Amino acid sequence: MAVTDDLHAVADLIGDAFDIADIEVSDLLKASPFVNLLPMEEASNGTVHKYVKETGAPVVGFRAPNAGRDLDSSDDTAVTVDLKALDFTWQVDVLVAEAWRRGREAYIAREGLRHLKAALVKFEKQVINGTTGAGDAAGFAGFRQATTVDALADAMVVNAAGTTAATASSVWAVRIAPDGVCGVYKGPSGFELGETTVQQRVVDPGTDNKTFPTYYTPGFAWMGLQVGSAYDIGRIANVTADSGKGMTDALAYTLLSKFPVGFGPTHWLMSRRSVAQLRASRTATNATGAPAPFPTEIEGIPIVVTDAIADTEALLT
Repeated sequence: MAVTDDLHAVADLIGDAFDIADIEVSDLLKASPFVNLLPMEEASNGTVHKYVKETGAPVVGFRAPNAGRDLDSSDDTAVTVDLKALDFTWQVDVLVAEAWRRGREAYIAREGLRHLKAALVKFEKQVINGTTGAGDAAGFAGFRQATTVDALADAMVVNAAGTTAATASSVWAVRIAPDGVCGVYKGPSGFELGETTVQQRVVDPGTDNKTFPTYYTPGFAWMGLQVGSAYDIGRIANVTADSGKGMTDALAYTLLSKFPVGFGPTHWLMSRRSVAQLRASRTATNATGAPAPFPTEIEGIPIVVTDAIADTEALLT
């Protein structure tokens, strides 16, 4: 059955909370290109999101007339996602804000948008890395914690076989969809802004207790990640700079072969180093020897290049 949900995108949530123009939203999302594509679903119950996924198909079969057969049922598993608070609260010195040539409101807003941009980058890193590596231990679980792709023996993992410690990267194939990979937020608005107030700031509590006034603005969002099924993310692990262990089309097609019919990925995610390796491998294998163009897709599936994927991951075992 076709999925017809029309979920919010991150740009929708930001625009509603900050009352800013589309062009400003677009600029904010340039540093977080994957989050820009990610649909956002409101959590089922505040800071907790629960959903049910099918984990076993019913057994069916042919039978002869008047011959019985054992009936079966499908199997479901309840999944719980705990949202985590992403805090981008900011404050500015009253003295500086009042001196700003466009007025204090403009200065406060400028600083707020910069904090929001940093929060979106943090969110993208959390989605991919979760509580390890470039992610935040206080945040929610990400792709790298998914039990279907956290070991080389997992069915949805391909090993690029790099061996140099702490130089690895991962290439991800993901199915972005309301019933697949999507972000989760606490309703109703997602990104929350408090009222800007004047507060007293202590320079160095306990040492230098001098104070100055600041404009203080609370900002936060409760966020999480939904990965619908075992076939919504696949991983090429241990992609390194070792000779012959970089990203190639051959590795990509090996991973694609692991997706069952009906569960093909919608996007590839990779680091800048991995996409450069892919281009080099295409240059080395083309008929003319001319430099290959910058890779934008594999088998018609678009590539998203993101700095949220590091080239310093631990080797996956």
